[in-house]
Amino acid sequence: MTTDTSPAADDYAEEPTLTVDELAARAGVTVRTVRFYGTRGLLPPPVIGPRRVGHYGREHLARLALIEELQHQGMTLAAIERYVQQLPADLSAHDLAIHRAVVASWAPDLVERVTREELQRRAGRALGDDDLERLAAMDVVRRDGDDGYRVDLGLLRLGVGLLDVPLSQEAILASRKVLIEHSRAAAHELSLLFRGEVARRDVQDVKSLSAHMEPLVVQALLTTFQRSLKEELREWTSEVGRTP
Repeated sequence: MTTDTSPAADDYAEEPTLTVDELAARAGVTVRTVRFYGTRGLLPPPVIGPRRVGHYGREHLARLALIEELQHQGMTLAAIERYVQQLPADLSAHDLAIHRAVVASWAPDLVERVTREELQRRAGRALGDDDLERLAAMDVVRRDGDDGYRVDLGLLRLGVGLLDVPLSQEAILASRKVLIEHSRAAAHELSLLFRGEVARRDVQDVKSLSAHMEPLVVQALLTTFQRSLKEELREWTSEVGRTP
């Protein structure tokens, strides 16, 4: 079963099909952790199927990814509980993925050296040689000696999600190039705009404004891009539907 929290996935309302063991493996946590989060209200209860077996879906996986990102920020369990309790109860996996992306924007770049076993644990799945080559091509991991890898933890979950997307390696790398070029252009334009606003302010005020603006700008970019992409896909599918 392949499940991802990537915003590229279109159907976020699919029926829950992961067992607790599969969910834990995909999220890179233990079954005990999943059940503990459930008792603390951080995860909604599973859908109970035949033989009283609980089934989990994309929303549970997305919530675990968000919790993991909050932990990387150094938040305590109590702080994470408060954060999650403030979220709307009906957030989809898509919306949770956006929340996680905004939270990730607060963190500094984090690259760690790990063994292949630890890399697979962090990824929540087994990684074959072809998978590692694709992750390396996306600049998510790179070999470091005979028994280790340097991994960009901020990109790992995204990269792993892309392994299941039915696109060629060339298309993924071309998409990455487009996103980097346009995001840098947007960042440059916004930087020029903000510089004009803060040119006469105290240095400390400028630093404070920057710290507050970064997650807000990221969320704004994500939201506007999401809506633009939906509109493009809607037009594309309409054109396909009219094709004789």
